[in-house]
Parts: sequence; C-alpha cells; structure tokens
Amino acid sequence: MAPFFKGKRVTAKRSGGAGGTSGRDLSKRLKTARGRTTSQQLWLQRQINDPYVARAKREGYRSRAAYKLIEIDQQHHLLKPGDRIVDLGAAPGGWSQFAAEKVGPRGKIVAIDILDMPTITGVEFAQIDFLDPSAPDVLKEMLGGQADVVLSDMAANTTGHRQTDKLRTLGLVEIAMDFAREVLSPGGKFLAKVLQGGTEGELLAQLKRDYQTVKHVKPPASRQGSSELYVLATGFRGTN
Repeated sequence: MAPFFKGKRVTAKRSGGAGGTSGRDLSKRLKTARGRTTSQQLWLQRQINDPYVARAKREGYRSRAAYKLIEIDQQHHLLKPGDRIVDLGAAPGGWSQFAAEKVGPRGKIVAIDILDMPTITGVEFAQIDFLDPSAPDVLKEMLGGQADVVLSDMAANTTGHRQTDKLRTLGLVEIAMDFAREVLSPGGKFLAKVLQGGTEGELLAQLKRDYQTVKHVKPPASRQGSSELYVLATGFRGTN
C-alpha cells in the first residue's frame, strides 16, 4: 500500500545525537538551497527561527513534535507512571520518547509507523502501515493486554486541498478511534490529531458516547499558522 500518512517515532533514551538540526546546519542548507521550491525554502526558514527545534536539539528529543505531547500532558495529565501506551504513527519518535520517560520501567509502550525508527529504550516498535489490515492484530500481540492510552499523531499526506486533507485525516482518526475502543481499559484516554474544524458529526457523537469528556486542544508547540489541533477523549466507558 502506498504511504498514506506522516508518522512519528519514539525513543525513551536521550542522547546527544537525538532529534533536531542545528541552526548552523540549517543556515548552511538555506544558503546552498539553490533549486529548492519556495515552500521548501520557507520550511527551512521556519526551522531556523523555531525555538522548539533548538530546544529539541538541546534537550535530546528527536523532533520538535515531542513538545506538543509534553504540553498536552502538562495541562491535562494524560500520562502517568506504569501506563500502557499505544503510539500510532510514531516516527521519528518524539512522542514515544517522552511517553517512555513518563511511564517509566513499570509501563509499556508499543508503537508503529510506516517509516523505520531507531530503537528506543522501553519502546517496542513494528514498521507497518496502520492501514494494513494486519496492523491492529500486530499491535494487540505486542501489547499483550489492554492499554491505558492510545496516541495518534497520524495525518494524511497533504494534497493542497483543505477539505480533502481534512477528510482524509478524519478517516485516519476514525480508524484509530475504532482501534482504541478494542484495546482501551475502562477509564482509558485517546488523543488524536485532526485538522481545523476538529471532529464532526457522527465521529464526535461516537466519542461522546464512548468517553466521559471530549475536547479539542491546541498546544503552544503547534505552529500558529498550522491547521492542526488534537481531539482529547478521557474516561473511556468500556464496551459491553
């Protein structure tokens, strides 16, 4: 199956070479970026000026995206020691990396992505497309029981057409939501990326039936100009 989403990857151990790119390297790339498209040039410029990129490099996270989960966790107390967590679309590992730090040795983290991901202490990883029909069973076998939290930072590859991109990403959220219903223990939590406008219609109604609290959140680390935000559902009611 052709790649459909952009993923994230995790690592529980911080190292000097983890995540981020130095400002000097980016400046050099920008100066030698002859032949790049305007969008590529703008992306490089944002990276140079982005304090989260520098912070990720300094603190050893694999990507600036780690701070989205960090900020959501700080505000909503999403993760706790000993939790069992599923990370969907994990590469390059920023979310799993932080999650492994929070749950500690008594917790368990399983992660998948269509991209390969370097090993992270405390994280069991499988390289597989979440849309592959075998993916849910692979994750369940890795998990070996119920989960306390299901995380999804998956997003469909953009087409440039806002409504199309939104619908494709919502499709991933629906699949992730169905998977969460199968593996979450009562009281469990679900966090997933959506695009501007959030979750709608039947999907939002289903979340409200399944969870005690449903809200949209946009952490400061999510760029102001980005259309992304997250749906956070807590207090899973369980399935009968």
